[in-house]
Amino acid sequence: MIQYALKCADGHTFDSWFQSATAYEKLVSNGMLTCAICGNGHIEKAIMTPRVRTGRKKASVPKVPDEVVADKPVSLSEPASPAEQAMAELRKNVEENSDYVGNDFASQARAMHDGDVPLRSIYGEAKAEEAKQLIEDGVPVAPLPFIPGRKTN
Repeated sequence: MIQYALKCADGHTFDSWFQSATAYEKLVSNGMLTCAICGNGHIEKAIMTPRVRTGRKKASVPKVPDEVVADKPVSLSEPASPAEQAMAELRKNVEENSDYVGNDFASQARAMHDGDVPLRSIYGEAKAEEAKQLIEDGVPVAPLPFIPGRKTN
C-alpha cells in the first residue's frame, strides 16, 4: 500500500491510499479518480513529506504535555470536567454496591421482580428487546450512562 497527497485542478488537497504506484497511474489514466471535495476529475500528486527511518534504533516517542484547562494541568486519565467527574463517581458507586451479572441481567431482574430470588442491586447487559420487555412488564430497570467493564470471574 502507498499513500499519496493529491490535489485537484481547483486546488483542493486530500490524501488517498493505493495498492501500488501502478494502481494509482491506472486509475488516473482511466479517469476513475476524482477530488474528494469537489468531484473534479483532474487529479495530480501533491508535494508530500516522505516518511524516512534514519536507522534501526527504535524511534523515540515525543512527550506530549498534559492539557491545560483553566491554567491547571490535567492528566488525560483523570476526569476533566464536572460531568466527567460525576460519571466516574456514578460508575464507581454502581460497581462497588452492585453485583455484575453480565448478559444474564434480564433474567436476573425478572426473577427478582417475580419474587423467585432475593432482591439485590445488580447491573449488567441486556439486548434492546429484552430491556423494552422488562419495562413493559413493570420491572424497574434503567440504562446506565456507561458500558460496564466485563468481569470474567
